[in-house]
Amino acid sequence: MTMRKGIKRHESLKPLSRHHMIGLHLALKLKRAGTEESRLTMEEIMKEAKEFWIPNGQNHFREEEEILLPAYAQYANVNQPEIIEMLLEHVKIRSQIEKLLNNDENLDAMHELGTLLESHIRKEERVIFPMIEKALPEEKLHELAPYLH
Repeated sequence: MTMRKGIKRHESLKPLSRHHMIGLHLALKLKRAGTEESRLTMEEIMKEAKEFWIPNGQNHFREEEEILLPAYAQYANVNQPEIIEMLLEHVKIRSQIEKLLNNDENLDAMHELGTLLESHIRKEERVIFPMIEKALPEEKLHELAPYLH
């Protein structure tokens, strides 16, 4: 039996990665909404989406945009397709989740949000965070730790 190795993450980024795990669970529930694979009602999924987003999801995006990326910009060029795509996806996710939370229980919209949320999180974990960990010196990563929740 082969053991899967998880992504090694710098200690300062672990709080964001833990929130990503919660986001991946929500993404799966959104993608399964209204299907036989779902064990949750639409109302339960909506409740979980709200609990994920308010205030933790909103704060998560702010921490990435207002703390992590400005720190990265001190050491590397942020004008990169991956960073631009990350920020555009933040806008799309914000828009879609706000629409969902305002009682738009549209299955297609839930599935689309689930797919976007999953791909976004995986991109941050597999591409963006490694870029940041490589560019930022150890002391800068430690300096950021108290501000990332």
